[in-house]
Amino acid sequence: MVRVISKQPRKQRKARYQAPAHLRSRFLHAALSKDLREQYSTRSARVVTGDTVKMLRGESAGTEGVVDLVNTRTYRIIVQGVSIPKADGTEVPRPVDPSNVQITKLNLKDPRRAEKLGEGK
Repeated sequence: MVRVISKQPRKQRKARYQAPAHLRSRFLHAALSKDLREQYSTRSARVVTGDTVKMLRGESAGTEGVVDLVNTRTYRIIVQGVSIPKADGTEVPRPVDPSNVQITKLNLKDPRRAEKLGEGK
């Protein structure tokens, strides 16, 4: 994590905005569902494209969908089925904070990710 001594919100925000890529990943973690938690012996994992997540907060709470996009610049994810209507009636994807979702199914196509989660054990 980005370690900031100051309690000032502006310095906390600045640290997040200027965080290097290897630390930005930490801000994109989401909680695992109960059965995944027991299976992998970890509470959270980084959200990646292809994961199935369940919305826990907001208007779309309870909705399950597949992650279409992970934006490391804004720390937001785009989930299938989570959208908001524009003034003209068209639906646009709603960016969601990863802390407001729970991962219900992991995308383990990446062998490195599977190994890190202990899939081979």
